Order: sequence, then structure tokens, then C-alpha cells
Amino acid sequence: MDNLDSQTYETFEKDPIKYSQYEKAVRCALLDRVPESERKSKVTVIMVVGAGRGPLVQCCLQAAETSGCRVKVFAIEKNPNAVVTLEARNMDQWKGKVTVVATDMRVWRPEHKADIMVSELLGSFGDNELSPECLDGAQHFLARDGISIPCNSTSFMAPLSAAKLHTELVNSNDSKQLETPFVVMLHNVYRMADVKEVFKFQHPNPENDTPSGPNNARYACVKFKTNQAAVMHGFAGYFESVLYKDVIISINPPTHSPGMFSWFPIYFPFKTPVYIPENSDITIHIWRRTLGYKVWYEWTMTDPCTLPIHNSNGSAYFIGL
Repeated sequence: MDNLDSQTYETFEKDPIKYSQYEKAVRCALLDRVPESERKSKVTVIMVVGAGRGPLVQCCLQAAETSGCRVKVFAIEKNPNAVVTLEARNMDQWKGKVTVVATDMRVWRPEHKADIMVSELLGSFGDNELSPECLDGAQHFLARDGISIPCNSTSFMAPLSAAKLHTELVNSNDSKQLETPFVVMLHNVYRMADVKEVFKFQHPNPENDTPSGPNNARYACVKFKTNQAAVMHGFAGYFESVLYKDVIISINPPTHSPGMFSWFPIYFPFKTPVYIPENSDITIHIWRRTLGYKVWYEWTMTDPCTLPIHNSNGSAYFIGL
């Protein structure tokens, strides 16, 4: 997994809606977890995994202040450039209240378990930035009764007519582009049916306690009904995540968090566009495959016609752990 650059961090950090929701979720979790009579004495351990340059750390400290709860905050981050910023903020802004841990969350072995684990590892399709694998790896330092924020993520999809996007991929003269999902702002497109749920991941993952361990491979068969005729060029992907109880963040069109801009949708292209008549059934099959240090998606259509499986065995695209 590659480290993010400064510009990417800066873009993420400008999203006020996302971080206000995270702060609200942490505050609610603290108030639920700590009885009012113990808020001045009991210390809650919060671990921010993949802390970046510290926006979630700031959320946790602000949530502790507004809830009146005492906390011990750990910031775990493997990117050495981000660690420099964390250490500077801890010295200048947080006055040494935070323990900065410069390591990969999957290999760290802490002395104390976390009461609350906070992360922002979600991608445009929920799991496409490997949040399940990362959080499974970090789950060993969450207490048995600990709270994960977010506590789940769900992906969604909808068939898409996107002639301009398809043309741009064709003109790239790279056939792999037509078997690669892209995160993109969707302009001049037509969503041909309502969005449907695809995959769901729970945190903490109950499969971590099974003998075989967690299995983050997935398969879904998703069916749609079109209202009018159109040429289908692939499908759009979205996500929705419950941070804690009724606190959510979402780019799923029916539940989109107003004003949140950290994520664009993801576009899964078809190599060959398909004309879909009015009132047609559409059946999409999608797999999330895992093998060793690789994760990738495969997808195809079987109704109203059958297409080849796209990105078979990760031949055009995969995500490296």
C-alpha cells in the first residue's frame, strides 16, 4: 500500500462534514461507554489507526472535551512524512496529550487495548482502499467490548450510461483501462436504475475469532429494472458507512451526506457498451477477490446479454496490500 502525498491529505482535511460526523460519533461513543459518575476519573483509550496528519486525532480530543470524558489518545501512522506532522502538532497544538506511534497498524503490539478504535480508511466503494484488511489487522488491539468507528461499510451500485467516459477510455489506447475501475466525478451521465446494495463489512469483524480467520472475498448478483432505453457503459459505485449508531457518512445518492466532498463515485466500465431496451432486466455479477497480497474486483453482465468477465484474475488492475 502506497503512502498518501501532502496534497491528498490536504484535500481530505478540508471536508468539514466528514470530520464533524466523526467527532459526533466519538462523543456519542464516549457518553455511552462512560457513566456520568465516572467521567472525571475513568480514562478511555482511543486509538486512531491510519492517523494521517491528525484530523481524526483532533476530532477525538474535541469529543473528549465536549463530553467531559478523560481520554488517552494514540495516533498510529506508517507514513514517515505524516508522522513528522503528527509529532509537531502533538508538541505545539496538543501539548503532548497524544502518543504518536510510527508503524503499520497491522504489526503494532500495544501494551493496552483500545476502548475505541477510529479510522478513515474508506474508499469510494467502501472497501476499495482495503479498509477490511487493514481493520482486521488492527482488531487485535481493540478490547473485547471495544467500539470501532466506523462500525460498518456498505457498497452500492447502479447501471450507468456514460458515453463521454467510455470514449475517453477508448481513446487512451490502453485496453486495460476498460477493465479498471476509476474514481471520478460523474458529469453528463445517466443513472439507469435505482442504486442497489452490493457488499457489507462489519467492524469489529466477528470472523477474526474463528479458526479460519477473516475472509474478505465477496460475490454479489445484483438485479435492476430500467425505466427507459439507454446504452449502458458500465456501472457506478458508491458507499454508505455507519460510524456509530445513527451517525453516518454516505455518498450513496439517496442518503448522501450534504456538503461532504471527500469521495467521488467509482466507475466500473464495460469494454463493450450494451443497448438496454425500455423496461429491461439487468443482471450484474461482481466479485471481490483476494489472493496473498492482492485484492481486485471482477465483474460481468448476464442479462439482457452476456459479457466476458472483466479484470479476470486481476489481469488489468489490482490493489496491493
